[in-house]
Amino acid sequence: SVPLLQAARKRNSLNLLELSEAELEEQFVRGDGPGGQATNKTNNCVVLKHIPSGIVVKCHQTRSLEKNRKIAREILQEKVDLFYKGEDSDVFKEKKELGKQKREKKRRAKENLERKKLFKEMQQLDKE
Repeated sequence: SVPLLQAARKRNSLNLLELSEAELEEQFVRGDGPGGQATNKTNNCVVLKHIPSGIVVKCHQTRSLEKNRKIAREILQEKVDLFYKGEDSDVFKEKKELGKQKREKKRRAKENLERKKLFKEMQQLDKE
């Protein structure tokens, strides 16, 4: 089972719930992390809150305030969609599918490793 709110931030989701600007509360704060003076003197970190659900998103991925605002809205839209639709959300389905693909790839890699191991053992027996 995938934790619902951790599945957000997947690009190919199409059927997301629309957000109304009236439902959003936006703040600009100083970001944290590396960056020195560029980070310490500018308020380009966006904190976006969806008032009805109480979901809060903080975005400080770029130095641009406008880009951070756009990214924060995308992330919030996906999280709100997950919050209301749950397992019926496209974001959740996509995350689940990616997990399946990852497990299958891991299984195949493990099988190949076993085959290589057996092949080496056979070569050792043939040499003796």
